[in-house]
Amino acid sequence: MSSTTRWAGVPLTDRRAERRGLLVDAAFAVFGETGAAGVSVRSVCRECGLNSRYFYESFTDTDALLGALYDMVAEELATAVEAAMTAQSGSIRARTAAGIRAVLGFCSDDPRRGRILFTEGRSHPVLTARRAATQDLLMELVLTEITTEQNADPLTGRVVATLYTGAMAELAQQWLAGHLGDDLDAVVDRAVSLVLR
Repeated sequence: MSSTTRWAGVPLTDRRAERRGLLVDAAFAVFGETGAAGVSVRSVCRECGLNSRYFYESFTDTDALLGALYDMVAEELATAVEAAMTAQSGSIRARTAAGIRAVLGFCSDDPRRGRILFTEGRSHPVLTARRAATQDLLMELVLTEITTEQNADPLTGRVVATLYTGAMAELAQQWLAGHLGDDLDAVVDRAVSLVLR
């Protein structure tokens, strides 16, 4: 099907949004096979069957595309964690366990997600910058939870939130690397016990 036929009658903004989505999905597929180094205009356009001019319709370069890819996966993770924690309306222990399980499960269900968020997210400049912003957001969410549930003073709350978000990133990294075994329940149980000690 030609691009002319494919988007015949579709409003311009919808066409652009669809093409942008196809490019991000293609970047996710390419990233899964080759990592960030393999994400190029050519490889992504080939993966989704679009002409390179459509790439530049949405992105200035591959760094912008990688940023959009990180944002997509981080948003999916945030949605999964929020849903898991909201479903646990009881104790802070249950909510914390649900949040940790959601992070680790989200990444192990599709290892590409973990590579983007936690593995290459530590070394690739674009992903590292996005990761820092995501960590700040997570810290604020944790801080709100701590302040609400434990009535912690501001400094204690910020210290605990900082320790938790840093530890969570490292926990995910170690889980994805296979250094913590394969029993998710055991890892979550140990993590919750340590976090809430």
